[in-house]
This record gives sequence, C-alpha cells and structure tokens, in this order.
Amino acid sequence: MSSVLIRQLKASDFERVSPVINEWWSGRRMADMLPRLFFVHFNETSFIAEDRGEVIGFLCGFFSQSHSREAYIHFVGVHPDYRRHQVGRLLYETFFETAQKKNRTLIKAVTSPVNERSIAFHRKMGFSIQEGPDQAGEISVFPDYDGNGQDRVLFVNQLN
Repeated sequence: MSSVLIRQLKASDFERVSPVINEWWSGRRMADMLPRLFFVHFNETSFIAEDRGEVIGFLCGFFSQSHSREAYIHFVGVHPDYRRHQVGRLLYETFFETAQKKNRTLIKAVTSPVNERSIAFHRKMGFSIQEGPDQAGEISVFPDYDGNGQDRVLFVNQLN
C-alpha cells in the first residue's frame, strides 16, 4: 500500500466522499451521519486516504470543547475493496498523532452493537468498551444513546 496518501480533509472533499458513503455501507442510509460541516470546520482532525487520486477512506473527528484532554472519532469509512489493507489503521494512527500533539490523550468513539467488524477493529486499535447499563450478547451497551432505539457501544482509548 505504498501509494496510499493520508491528508487532511478539505471542504471540497465533501462532494467526493458523500456520494460513496451509502454504497460503502451496502445501501444503508449513512450519509446523513456526515454533514458538510465536518469538511468545513474539522479539517485539522479529519483525514482522507487516497490511492492514486481515488478516495479509499476517511476519518472525521474533533477535539472536545468540553473536556480538554479528549478527542472524538465521529465517522470512519473505508472502501470495501481496501478493507484489510491497513487503511483504517493508518487513518486512526494519523488521528492519534494529531491528538497527542495537542495533548489530547483520551480518544472516544461509538458504534452500533450490531457492527461486529467495527467492535473488533476498535479493540485491535487499543480501545476498551465502556461498561454500560445493558448488554447485547457479550457486548456492553448504552440503550437509546443516540435516540430511541439507537443503542451504542462506547469506546475509550487512553494514549500513552
């Protein structure tokens, strides 16, 4: 994967990323989770992965305004043909490095309890699952975290 370039998002990347989101999620309606504002206001903490000019992944995150040591990964996607090629790892490592430079050492993220791939990936990347008040199988969850019926798994990663 020597031709993969990771760079900060630009506002103009919205037109390149938004149309592929639902496709990358096998038709699930996910594009609404990533509005243009992430491309305009969170450039320092959001990244795009390209292979020979083609978008193959992205990560949108931000630094918490309420908690001075925390950073949050909001939305990540990798082109299905590039999964298992370390693209997600490269994006996360870039975010971690950016956070550490600004003394943000606690990284948080969430996912749906049905997203087993995301849960496994976060664990591989050093995240722990926060203990919630409910269980989905073996996984601790926070019921209705993102609204009625929108249970979530909460992750935390303490960087060194």
